[in-house]
Amino acid sequence: MATMTAPIPTAKKIAGGAFLISDAVPADCFFPEDFTEEQKQIAETTAKFAANEIVPVSDAIEAKEFAVTRRLIKEASELGLTSVDIPEEYGGLEMDKVTSAIIADNIAKQGSFSVAFSAHVGIGTLPIVWYGTEAQKKKYLPKLASGEFIGAYALSESTSGSDAMNPRSRAVLSEDGTHYTINGEKMWITNGGFADIYTVFAKCAIPDGEKAGEEKLTAFLVERGTPGFSVGKEEHKLGIRGSSTCPLILADCKVPVENLLGEVGKGSHIAFNVLNVGRFKLGAAAVGGAREAFGHGIRYAKERKAFGKSISEFGLIQEKIAECAVGIFAGEALCYRTVGMIDQALADVDHKDTKAIQKQIENYAVECSIVKVWASEMLDMVVDHVVQIYAGYGYVEEYPAERAYRDARINRIFEGTNEINRLIITGWLMKSAMSGKLPLMQAIKTLMDEVMAGPVEKEEREGALAEEFGLLASAKKLALFVAGAATQKYMAAIADEQEVMAAIADMIIQVFVMESCILRAEKISSRKAGSGPNKDVAVAMAKIYAAGAMEVVESSAKKVIAAVAEGDMLRTQLTILRRLAKHDPADTIGLKRMVAGHVIRAGRYSI
Repeated sequence: MATMTAPIPTAKKIAGGAFLISDAVPADCFFPEDFTEEQKQIAETTAKFAANEIVPVSDAIEAKEFAVTRRLIKEASELGLTSVDIPEEYGGLEMDKVTSAIIADNIAKQGSFSVAFSAHVGIGTLPIVWYGTEAQKKKYLPKLASGEFIGAYALSESTSGSDAMNPRSRAVLSEDGTHYTINGEKMWITNGGFADIYTVFAKCAIPDGEKAGEEKLTAFLVERGTPGFSVGKEEHKLGIRGSSTCPLILADCKVPVENLLGEVGKGSHIAFNVLNVGRFKLGAAAVGGAREAFGHGIRYAKERKAFGKSISEFGLIQEKIAECAVGIFAGEALCYRTVGMIDQALADVDHKDTKAIQKQIENYAVECSIVKVWASEMLDMVVDHVVQIYAGYGYVEEYPAERAYRDARINRIFEGTNEINRLIITGWLMKSAMSGKLPLMQAIKTLMDEVMAGPVEKEEREGALAEEFGLLASAKKLALFVAGAATQKYMAAIADEQEVMAAIADMIIQVFVMESCILRAEKISSRKAGSGPNKDVAVAMAKIYAAGAMEVVESSAKKVIAAVAEGDMLRTQLTILRRLAKHDPADTIGLKRMVAGHVIRAGRYSI
């Protein structure tokens, strides 16, 4: 039985969502400092390819010269970058998910190409890897691996973007059972203008069983050139202008029955499971994009003179530089910890058992959504700071800040909007709690009993990050306390209280990112002196992030409590909140000056 290799052989397997009710240790978490030599080499190869081959032809890419994009994808395939998720027997390399994330991260130096590449290797290919028949895999995967074929994923429609499970597109099986006739239109399809094979979703009647006749989402493989299939005109977009985004028109499109992907009515499984991978890859690409934009910002800040000195010497510019560096540090910690957890869970799974692989990845749906939401918003913060560092030049197309700013915005919409993903985060945890999959309800009850009994004693710790571990413990308790109060108020109807669900999600997000950041810094601090990450800088970054995260947690907690309680109950709950959130503020001004000084001296993002 062939299996994947665990990223840290001695690490514990951690259940999805468990971070909220348990305490992880650095030894069980995978971070960039844990990359193998092979992974470091792949990162370097990918980054060099992006810098030397992709970036120099940015103007052609932005001008929608798709022959250039196809050529670059073909060249990337020769380096093995397109086949990391494809099994060896179909021309792939079948490597771990960490390596897949490393490629997404390091290729993200040009937004439009990064989007085209990620759509091809991820959502354009994975549906066939996981759900294809043997014949479908043999027919399409070698071509997708080699870059001969480009893949695309057609789920969204003009009337059902976030409500993707209810499309207007319909597929009807012919009387002789030889083909399906599909009618409908798909919108915002990445690679739509030049892809060769499309995973298209449509409603289709279930043929037999208890639900016979009921229409359910179903997936089909549609090749370019299929009768009745055509591609609409290119969309002219705010950002990622060099990526192809087109509608697809299916007018009596006749698709052979052998191109049914998976089973009739099981399209939602394909959509959701593939999107989980898409989300952590998008997060990795956002981290890579932030690192690239930040590099431009630092170089410009060092070169630009004002009032007789470099603007990098000014405190408010240093503050922006430090916030960007901390965001990237936390993003790396969050992304690779999540993907490391997935690889750890896949270590004992037969690589041919695609259902088991999907099930393991699905267990980390909440972490994948956190990565997507947080990283896309972190990228927005970085590109905004970079535009401000460039000042007037940041608004001019000749300089790199302007395009990065525009390109970043789509990430909060891609792979499920951040609003939808916030609802998924809270909803997934609540569902896991109600089903008993995650002992969340017991943890909430224990905490409620604890806070109602009087002041909560804080655990005493030692070390440079003792205060931050205390903040983390408080943040977890606040998240549980607020989730308990909201559940008590709304019960099963909480799903209809979207603002409350989103505020709880913001608390959960900050808990996971804060913990990832602190554990990464702790792991770096525990290593022997010598070359490698700067321990003091890593600790400073974790302190800065924890301080800001706690502000978000406290603010979100107040928002929810004000919505679920009033009168004496409101005052009681606010008293508990203040007790749980009590802490001394960190000197973030001094810490940010230290971090900024370090990265300015390095001339790039560095630890």
